[in-house]
Amino acid sequence: MEKHINFLAIGDIAIDNFIQLKDAHITCNINHENCELCLKFGQKVPYEKSTAFFAAGNSANAAVAASRLGLRTALVSTLGDDENGKYCLGVLKKEKINRKYINIDKKGNLTNYHFVLMYGNERTILVKHAPFEYVLPKKNLKVDWIYLSSIGEHSPEFHNEISKWLKEKLETKMAFQPGTFQIKLDSKFLKEIYERTEIFFCNKEESQQILKTEEKDIEKLLKGIHDLGPKKVVITDGSRGLSASDGVNIYKLPMYPDPNRPVDRTGAGDAASATITAMLAMGKDFKEAIKYGPINSMSVVREMGTQKGLLSKKEIEEYLKNAPENPINPIELSFKRCCSFLCFTDLGMP
Repeated sequence: MEKHINFLAIGDIAIDNFIQLKDAHITCNINHENCELCLKFGQKVPYEKSTAFFAAGNSANAAVAASRLGLRTALVSTLGDDENGKYCLGVLKKEKINRKYINIDKKGNLTNYHFVLMYGNERTILVKHAPFEYVLPKKNLKVDWIYLSSIGEHSPEFHNEISKWLKEKLETKMAFQPGTFQIKLDSKFLKEIYERTEIFFCNKEESQQILKTEEKDIEKLLKGIHDLGPKKVVITDGSRGLSASDGVNIYKLPMYPDPNRPVDRTGAGDAASATITAMLAMGKDFKEAIKYGPINSMSVVREMGTQKGLLSKKEIEEYLKNAPENPINPIELSFKRCCSFLCFTDLGMP
């Protein structure tokens, strides 16, 4: 019986069905922001192909990433008592993830099934979370890190259960990568979650939603999230890379350079967040840990689906070792002597 878990992911599992569209167009505002996917209304819309991936979802993706990196990993979630649920369990077993804490719903709810509408190399995801109940492990389980992410809108009170559970596990650290519903929740409702968070992950637009602001300055957004309680904050900004803060210093890191166009960006954020958390769990310091995240993101977007491209620790370190000297779209770096991706803009907090 497993008594010690390095990485305990908490959140919903889903099947992602990728549907490649062929007859659509994109409409954006003058700043190429707030883009919308447009389809013909009231007509049959052809598509090229449909491919389903089992055991996906933010937390499941994170668990697979952590397991491949070498951590003892488990997942707290609930599946429907259906064939899709069985397929998901099979995938998690193959990925060497402890499934003891996954409930099987007996109320007739089906396993979550999401539709990923692909057009070009971007996607729009249609999501639906079943009203599942969740059960946390017994408190005698030793857990180094929990990784909390997307849970459905029916579950606000479950966050209070997590907070109570953590109060008796002071040695456990928490990473928080909020999903759609958690982002919409008032940060005051999640006050204890934010204050207990060791490291927080989101993208720029999500940070604006959480802080209810139109502020675009990343450094101010980092500070705003810090003020909610997290000790460390990582905000991604698409092709501009990531910005990270430990409350004293701000680090800016570009995307890992890749001459190939991305196939599918779904899961890139999960890969980066889980990888950085896993590196912290392995004892890396913050500045070193964040170097690993963009590499796993780069690998994931080379493949369709959220997990196929996830790397081992050895594979990531090989990329670090061979980082090219002339990155694509590099950010301006403050160090006089640096080697592309391996260097940071290292700033004090504002």
